[in-house]
Amino acid sequence: MFQLSACIITYNEEDNIARCLNSLRGLVDDIVVVDSLSKDNTVEIAEKMGARVFLRKFTGYGEQKFFAQEMAKNNWVLSIDADEEVSEKLVNKIKDVLKKPLHDAYTVNILTNYCGRWIYHCGWYPQPKIRLWNRKKASMLNDKVHEGIKLIDEKGSVGKLNANLNHYSVKTISQHLKKIEHYSEMGAKFDVERGKKCSIIKLFIAPKWQFFWEYFIRLGFLDGYQGFILCKNSSMASFVKYAKIRQMQKNNEQQNN
Repeated sequence: MFQLSACIITYNEEDNIARCLNSLRGLVDDIVVVDSLSKDNTVEIAEKMGARVFLRKFTGYGEQKFFAQEMAKNNWVLSIDADEEVSEKLVNKIKDVLKKPLHDAYTVNILTNYCGRWIYHCGWYPQPKIRLWNRKKASMLNDKVHEGIKLIDEKGSVGKLNANLNHYSVKTISQHLKKIEHYSEMGAKFDVERGKKCSIIKLFIAPKWQFFWEYFIRLGFLDGYQGFILCKNSSMASFVKYAKIRQMQKNNEQQNN
C-alpha cells in the first residue's frame, strides 16, 4: 500500500460505506471516517473494516472534511464520499502518480449514477474535482457549506487523472427531493448570511434557464428518462433555493423594522 490517507465524512451511510471502503483496499494505509453521530450501523461497519472513526457533531460539509483532513496520518490525502467508490482504473492512476508526483493536487472525473443510470450529460460528467492532494501544498477549505481544495502556494500546480470516481448519488426520485430540500435550505441560509439577494425576475427566469441549459445545451436528453427527471428536479432545486432566499430576506427585514 501507498502512504495515502482516505478521508470520508458520514451520517447514516450503512447502505454505502462498505462498498466505499472495499474500493480502497490495496490503495490506502489509513482511512479516516468522521461520523456526524449516525443512528444506524455506519460506525460499526467502518470500524470493523479497519477505519479510524471520529465522532463529531455536524457543523458543515467543509468543516467536517477539513477536520477529517487534519486527522489523516499521511501527507497525501484522498477525499471520497461514503456513496462513492474508486474505480479500478482510478486506483491504478493514483498508484502511478504517487510513485513520483508531478503536481500538488489532482482532479478526478465524477461519474454519477442517477436512479439506476450512469449520467454522461446534463453537465454532470466529467465534473473534474480535486480529490487527491498533498496537504503540505494544498488544503480543504474550512467552510460550513461550501467545500473545495485551495493550493497553499499560488505557484502550485494541479494535475488531472483521467479516471472515474463512481458516485451512487440518487436511488429514487423521492430521495432526490429530500436532498433538494436539505441542500436548498443550507444554501439559502449561507447566501443570505453573506448578503445575497434574489429578485422576482431571477426567481422566474433562473429555474427555466437551468432546465434549458442542462437538458438542451448540455445534452441531458441523451440520458433518456432519467436525464429528463434529473434536469426537471435541478430546475426545481434552483427555484426552491431562490424562493427561500426571498423568504429569508423578508423575514430579516420584518425583524429589523
